[in-house]
Amino acid sequence: MEMRLLLAFLLMGAVLFVSPYFVGTPPPPTPDQTAKTTETAKDAPGVQTPAAAAPEAPAPVPVNTPGQVQADQEETVVIDTDLHKVTFSNRGAVVRSWILKGFKDSKGKPLELVNDRALALTGKQAIPAPFSLAFKNQVPNDPNNALYKVTRSGEGDLTVTFEFSDGRLAAKKTFEFSQKSYLVMLASQVIENGVAIPHSLAWRGGFGDATAVNPLPDVHAVYFDVPGNSLNKKQASDAKTGPVAVSGQYAFAGQEDKYFAQVVLPAAGPNVTGGTIELTTYSDNVPTVDGKEDLRVGAAVGGSGANAFELFIGPKDMDIMRAVDPRLDQMIDWGWFFFIAKPLFYALTWISDKMTHNYGWAIVIITIVINFVLFPLRLSSMKSSKKMQSVQPLVNAINAKYKDIPMKDPRKQQQNTELMELYQKEGINPVGGCVPMLLQIPFFFALYKVLSLAIEMRGSHWLWIADLSQPEIGFFDIRMLPLLLVVTQFISQKMTPSPGMDPAQQKMMMFMPLVFLFIFWSSPAGLVLYWLTSNVVSIAQQWILNRNTPAPAVIQAAPALKKKK
Repeated sequence: MEMRLLLAFLLMGAVLFVSPYFVGTPPPPTPDQTAKTTETAKDAPGVQTPAAAAPEAPAPVPVNTPGQVQADQEETVVIDTDLHKVTFSNRGAVVRSWILKGFKDSKGKPLELVNDRALALTGKQAIPAPFSLAFKNQVPNDPNNALYKVTRSGEGDLTVTFEFSDGRLAAKKTFEFSQKSYLVMLASQVIENGVAIPHSLAWRGGFGDATAVNPLPDVHAVYFDVPGNSLNKKQASDAKTGPVAVSGQYAFAGQEDKYFAQVVLPAAGPNVTGGTIELTTYSDNVPTVDGKEDLRVGAAVGGSGANAFELFIGPKDMDIMRAVDPRLDQMIDWGWFFFIAKPLFYALTWISDKMTHNYGWAIVIITIVINFVLFPLRLSSMKSSKKMQSVQPLVNAINAKYKDIPMKDPRKQQQNTELMELYQKEGINPVGGCVPMLLQIPFFFALYKVLSLAIEMRGSHWLWIADLSQPEIGFFDIRMLPLLLVVTQFISQKMTPSPGMDPAQQKMMMFMPLVFLFIFWSSPAGLVLYWLTSNVVSIAQQWILNRNTPAPAVIQAAPALKKKK
């Protein structure tokens, strides 16, 4: 999307500045529903404040291998909190379903983070279920196929422990949930003949909202390297020839998609410097609805014989993540114009919170504010265009003087020198008309990032638009916002004076609204709403300027003297 936008703006620039050299000398012109990140950290849902901190994870200590411990039959265990609904199977002590109760997928169903298509694979194509054990070396009697004994304990039976032993190898996993927190205390240990066996806990086959439009580019294995103070990401293609393992002092490690994350932290608290974690990235082939296959990234974290982590599975909400660890919010990549995107996000959230209670109307208001802030530049651009009209006969005379000189001739440089001297004398900025549009580009990219990444925008509606963060679902497959944008772009273009532009170039510019249609047809609806509103405001401003700005007095060029025969 960003490459298409850059290409489109480069094409427009080429039409504006390059085409005059090819079309000849110009003649004289003719006249909702989501959680609010503005809540304080202590009020943010799913965050435990220091006064009600999650209990520290019990550090498992290897012990002698017990006798045989296992269940008689397969069973499921359901953990139901205010935020999570998790279904475990005691066969392998794995997760079969992990639902975030406060969110819906793109089809309006409760958000399932586990890829059920990966779970359905069998035989040689089988992919281990989430939180299966991953070993560097093969172990006898794979505990991922064993029937674990289940024990529930803690307040509300929110702690579940899975244990298995065949008398030689023993495995244990503990998940400790809290009623109102996205944090889960996670511990695992594997012992063989009294010796701890290094292992990891894997989530493979895909993570996040599988119903999202083109989700694969946004799903990564991630880890935050403490010594380098950097967030690192790995894609499925990085492991296409086999699993790739890295280890180090990481503040967190796990997976992310566009709006959600599941990562482990070695300990609680924002001041923890990080611990040694091993992260292994996998590439899994998972069939799609149409029978094709996608490469889904998988990740396994751990690396020790006894692992103890805090597990965060929840939305990439800045307040929630900062309350867990301030470094977590680096998973939200605000892009090149982060210095605009962040304030823009806070402004939109404040307007929606305090005034409109709707992000669509907040976008309309913020767009009007941006255009009025840029209005002095538009006024200056208008005055510059009027001055260009007044000196156009002089410009035409200079161009006619050098019209027969080839572009590569050194004398052609003198033409540019004379034009610049004329503009300087009359106080004209020849590119002044482009400044308002160029200044909108950073806001455009910043808003694109806000709409694409901020969890608050996900599922936000406006009038007939169901989700501002996704392309519009139009009536009878007709997307109204992009079509309205093209109409307003054409009107705005016709109303804006373009002194010195050749008629052939003006005809070429009439195709620019179609370029905008190409850009915005598959863009987030909120982004289209921003540009559409900007066009409407620009039309109103241009009408006022055209109505109240007098036509300039045209400066006529001195007639050229005819040579005597």
